[in-house]
Amino acid sequence: MAHLFEPLRVGAMDLPHRLVMAPLTRNRAPGSLAHAGMARYYAQRAKPQQGAALIISEATAISHQAQGYSDVPGIWNDAQVEAWKPITEAVHAAGGRIFMQLWHVGRVSHVDLQPEGQAPVAPSAITANTKTVLIRDGAPKFVATSAPRALALEEIPGIVNDYRQAGRNAIAAGFDGVELHAANGYLIDQFLRSGSNHREDAYGGPVPNRARLLVEVMQALCEEIGGPRCALRLSPVTPANDAFDPEPKALFTHVVQALGPMGLAYVHVIEGSTIAERDYQQGDGPFDYAALRQAYRNAGGQGAWMVNNGYDQALAEKALAEGADLVSFGRLFIANPDLTERMRQGAPLNTPDRMTFYGGGDKGYTDYPALKP
Repeated sequence: MAHLFEPLRVGAMDLPHRLVMAPLTRNRAPGSLAHAGMARYYAQRAKPQQGAALIISEATAISHQAQGYSDVPGIWNDAQVEAWKPITEAVHAAGGRIFMQLWHVGRVSHVDLQPEGQAPVAPSAITANTKTVLIRDGAPKFVATSAPRALALEEIPGIVNDYRQAGRNAIAAGFDGVELHAANGYLIDQFLRSGSNHREDAYGGPVPNRARLLVEVMQALCEEIGGPRCALRLSPVTPANDAFDPEPKALFTHVVQALGPMGLAYVHVIEGSTIAERDYQQGDGPFDYAALRQAYRNAGGQGAWMVNNGYDQALAEKALAEGADLVSFGRLFIANPDLTERMRQGAPLNTPDRMTFYGGGDKGYTDYPALKP
């Protein structure tokens, strides 16, 4: 029976325990460039015996077109690669490991964030019933997303290549691997779901067609940097960013079966809704995550199975006892750089300050106290 504080081999990494820092958008990277404050933030959480066994970075745009929120970092040019190097060096100096989460938001964007004010792109020209974040006068402002245009068939190979180049750039920047963001209603998820994908070509209609972009991107990343340095995040039933599919069981069973032979480091699954209860249901009834994990294993998937969404220590131990390998924590790691040590000791946890989640400076970012020696 796996225990939260027991070591585990994940891809090419030996992790000292099972607590992972989930990807967390913080809107603190003006000009799409990482900076010294981010190095302090990640390094605080990188000491593996006190903090995260593995850090997954905030979602990072693979191209200018991929941006959907103000002041989020990018990884599409040389300046961004160089800006990330001090962050990965700081994490490694603390003894930690870090994967970069690769992001294309698709239709969850605004013309103010797009190249030359163009419309965001999507599988189909359907506006998302959601909002994005623009930083104005140093404060976050929530605004409705802009109407997207449908990607032309001939544009899709370019999107795949943007992901491939972003994976190459992430390794050049010193990351230990990459996690493909295929969750929460962003571009890959938009292609997966019939609610946002009304295409009638090879990327729309039947489940294998809607999953084609995800499979092609994962194959490209594995070819570029190797399967053991690749992972992805899925959210089978979240309604985030207007994501919907009436048959998520069939859809995501196909997805994990396609991923099984790729030799990934891990599969990261958001259980339920990130904006509502853990057991959120959508479409064809309660979702069976154990069956999804078994479908992945049956398809040859050897990567670690990581679970996420509102976990505390007791729920994490229960998930490991039931077959998960890793548990990722988001808000708890925002407020507790030494979350692992606090859980080991049964020490009180700091409470996250929600008012400082998005944008701003050190307050609510690098000023949370650690336990006293």
